[in-house]
Amino acid sequence: MPRIATLFALALLAGCASAAQDPAPQADPPASPDAGKAVTIQLNVGASETLTDGSRLTYLQLVNDSRCAPDVQCVWAGDAEILLRWQPKGGLSSEASLHTSPLQGRRNDADFGPHHVQLVSLERGVAPKATLRVATP
Repeated sequence: MPRIATLFALALLAGCASAAQDPAPQADPPASPDAGKAVTIQLNVGASETLTDGSRLTYLQLVNDSRCAPDVQCVWAGDAEILLRWQPKGGLSSEASLHTSPLQGRRNDADFGPHHVQLVSLERGVAPKATLRVATP
């Protein structure tokens, strides 16, 4: 029985040590014929970016941030969620939440009209800057 308890404790510690690290930055996908139509933008909370078709993408708010702090050992890495609004030129707006962790069916990307938006990274803090990749076919 002590042997099982020791193995369980070691497995738990290994999980905590590996979860303390933020996931490695995602590599860019392989180049495609449309690769020249993708841009990376950084937005602060409340900021907007005008896209190539005249529509606007706005970072409305940080909804939730349960990510493990950088210098703390955690059992799981956590997740952060931001809310974006897309306002097409002369049309109705739409909103979507993007997550830093795509586990449990959460998405780190969304389609807004012809634009595919992916959350690449999110800084830490009360109003963290978001780095987004916007691809337009």
